[in-house]
Amino acid sequence: MASSLRLRPDLYRPAARGAAAPAASLEAAPSGNAKWALGGIIGGSAAAGVLAAGSSALALYFARRVITPVKVRDADQEVLAVIRDGQAVRVIFAATPDATVGGVYGFFFDGGRGHARIGRILSYSPAERTVLREVEAVYSGDLASARRGWWSGAAYPDPAALGLPVEDVLIDVDGGTAPAWLVRGGPAADEVAPDVWAVMVHGRGASRQEGLRAVQTARGLGMSSLLISYRNDGMAPSASDGRYGLGSTEWRDVEAAIDYALQHGAREVVLFGWSMGGAICLQTADLSRHRHLIRAMVLDAPVIDWVNVLAHHAELNRIPSAVGRYGQFMLGHPLGRRLTGLAAPVDLKAMDWVSRAVELRTPTLIVHSVDDEYVPYGPSAELAEKNPEMVTFEPFNTALHTKEWNVDPEHWERQITAWLRRQLAPRANPGDQEPAAGNSTPD
Repeated sequence: MASSLRLRPDLYRPAARGAAAPAASLEAAPSGNAKWALGGIIGGSAAAGVLAAGSSALALYFARRVITPVKVRDADQEVLAVIRDGQAVRVIFAATPDATVGGVYGFFFDGGRGHARIGRILSYSPAERTVLREVEAVYSGDLASARRGWWSGAAYPDPAALGLPVEDVLIDVDGGTAPAWLVRGGPAADEVAPDVWAVMVHGRGASRQEGLRAVQTARGLGMSSLLISYRNDGMAPSASDGRYGLGSTEWRDVEAAIDYALQHGAREVVLFGWSMGGAICLQTADLSRHRHLIRAMVLDAPVIDWVNVLAHHAELNRIPSAVGRYGQFMLGHPLGRRLTGLAAPVDLKAMDWVSRAVELRTPTLIVHSVDDEYVPYGPSAELAEKNPEMVTFEPFNTALHTKEWNVDPEHWERQITAWLRRQLAPRANPGDQEPAAGNSTPD
């Protein structure tokens, strides 16, 4: 799941007026009207300067916020009470948009050291603004002492919690090695895709736990799953600049994961990506030397167009559109590097897949909730409309951001399984490859 881009509410306020500096002496004193006119010019110029400086500072803050990894999550969910009744545990939360959506979720508390799996809604009181939910499991920490925490789509902490055997592996990446989980294919391996691996790419501010929601689906099709970490996610080596590339740099770590898969028995791969992980997958399919071996992509609430997403967040944070565009300019211009801390500019246009729709030649399934509050679903639907040959769009409802599986696991798994079965069906000429196109022949 992508982390929030909420900004501090005090960042966009008019600056306090300072005392005016003494004016230089003039040979002739102006008339009264001229004094007012001159004072207006000076005052207007000063106000414009203050406003411009404030706008530039806000644009820079916005730009840096987008590309800087968050080290401390915002514990924005209040815990009101934990109730034990024999073996059953229930928790009363303050009613929030996340807490009042049905399904199964992860709840992190105690600075992320505590992790519980929260299940169905037992009761909801809009008047009291409380919701009572079932606690399915507590994996770590003392939930009874929790006062605040945050919701996550990562309901499980690791493959073992799903009852799956797992291997801890290391993938060679820039700057060192990145840890990954390898879950071998299931009993259907001799039926569907024993030599196709799934590479799971999590979103901004999330971790490899995010991909656990898709492991059972991949395993049921016979695919081994590689749940990776990548630069700046807290597990893999950080990039030299310590900044997100929004997909423009992270794709190299996915390419390294494909290298690993190919060296350990894979013939092709399917990329799974959530949120910014979707943007990373799209860049991989476009730029990787292994792009012709990417059989398909499954993208959940992906960032299809960063300009659209950044404009959306500027509006959410009540930042004037011109200031938001200035922040985007800072990200993409070479001169902005000294201000943003980026080692290289981020080419947002190159990651606009609505404009580049016809260039996408990898079969892609996009699952996206129409009420996504973080990454608007519009570009996902538009990409599918512009390139129906390659892109299938499946809308969800009430799932918010990247929680389509959490809201309805059976429906999510059924959709992905049916679509992948078609994509993984044997080709007429399995040996035929088209490196230049970077894609398999569509059904």
